[in-house]
Amino acid sequence: MAKKKLVLVTSPPACGKTFITKNLARALNNCVYLDKDDLIVLSKQIYKVAGEPFDRSSQFFQENIRDAEYLAILEIAFNALNYNDTVLINAPFKSEIRDQEWLSMMRQKLAAKNAELCIIWVHTDIEIVHQRMITRNSERDTWKIEHWDEYVATQDYSTPKGIPELFIFNNSSDEEFDESIVQAVDYIRR
Repeated sequence: MAKKKLVLVTSPPACGKTFITKNLARALNNCVYLDKDDLIVLSKQIYKVAGEPFDRSSQFFQENIRDAEYLAILEIAFNALNYNDTVLINAPFKSEIRDQEWLSMMRQKLAAKNAELCIIWVHTDIEIVHQRMITRNSERDTWKIEHWDEYVATQDYSTPKGIPELFIFNNSSDEEFDESIVQAVDYIRR
């Protein structure tokens, strides 16, 4: 019996995760697509109840919301694996995929479901990330754009190392995207 797949499409913000994950979902045809940003509606309520300004770059977000969003999307994904063989999650997972203990825990949980982990790291040139963030004009990026140099200094755009299930999706041009999408589908179906 073929193993199920939990596919994490990861990178810092505005590298193209959403566009890539949606295109992968279409190409794979029968899969579950999950987007961590869909949980923002719940996060906004937490800010409101706490009397905090909506700022996803704040210490309040880091201490009270970030990890809960990841736990929620993973809980939904693990449940979805009971009903479909391929689940894609569109979320940064920036620190998680660089944490060997976290990766080991994920591999163990997935093995219990006859599933394996697939990680797609989206590589995009920083100048293109900046332009995409300006173009998408999202309220979650306001602080990032206004403090670009400070924000970029907090991000790790380097390719994660030591992850056997890692696929690098190059996304700095249409040509790179076209080549990488075909390779990524093959990688997931392997």
